[in-house]
Amino acid sequence: MRPTWDPICTRPRNLVRPVRVDPRGLAGPTRGQAQGPRWRRVAQGWYVPSDAPTSPEQRILEQSVRLPPGGAVTGWASLRMHRGGFFDGLAADRRTVLPVPLALGPTGRIRGDDQVALSYEQLPPGEVLVRGGVPCTTANRAVFDEMRRGRDVREAVVVGDMAAAALLVSIRRMRAYLADRTGWRRARLVAHALELLSEHSRSPNETRTRLIYEVEAGLPRPRVNQEIWGLGGKLLGIADLLDPVAGLVGEFDGADHRSARRHTHDRPGPA
Repeated sequence: MRPTWDPICTRPRNLVRPVRVDPRGLAGPTRGQAQGPRWRRVAQGWYVPSDAPTSPEQRILEQSVRLPPGGAVTGWASLRMHRGGFFDGLAADRRTVLPVPLALGPTGRIRGDDQVALSYEQLPPGEVLVRGGVPCTTANRAVFDEMRRGRDVREAVVVGDMAAAALLVSIRRMRAYLADRTGWRRARLVAHALELLSEHSRSPNETRTRLIYEVEAGLPRPRVNQEIWGLGGKLLGIADLLDPVAGLVGEFDGADHRSARRHTHDRPGPA
């Protein structure tokens, strides 16, 4: 079982593809059954059994059936299907549910609602692939779209850091990708965020802590998740942030660190 702070999530299982109403009740519910407690409507004309999973991947699959030919899920939803563990469809407050972003291309048209966020920007066929039975944008395109969605540069950096932590992109690849899209909406925000990205962060709040350290406090860029070794060759710990010149260590201990066992593990031993 992967820990909750793992940047790479497990492959989705037992996903249930939505179906349309079937007057015979064979390929889907009858109209009467669809109104009952055993079925749940996920989009206009689409239903899943009421006991279907409620995972992020299931929600992505449910909304993907609305895509026109050539369309794809993008942003956080695509990154989740690429196994990006921290892209779970929740906003930074961990309560607000984000709509599933759908890239339709310039000619795609579907009926929108609060379950989806629609994009009509260019979507070349080479930027669409299938993950878990869902048409998804490539990781580069998904990161580019999700970084532009954020309300500010800090949240754009979190997106880039977490995609890099999941081994989906690199700073070099994203700079090359951006170079061909400098005229796109909010591309400048992506360019600014790329200057602040780290490929060594392992959680969103580690990144947010680093940005306070680096941007708000104006301190030199720290090393991230740096191993610290004692003179005797023993590993003393791994610092979230380390300034080796000043001897300054920064740590963010979230809920996963609060158990006695984990707290003991986090504490450095004697050199």
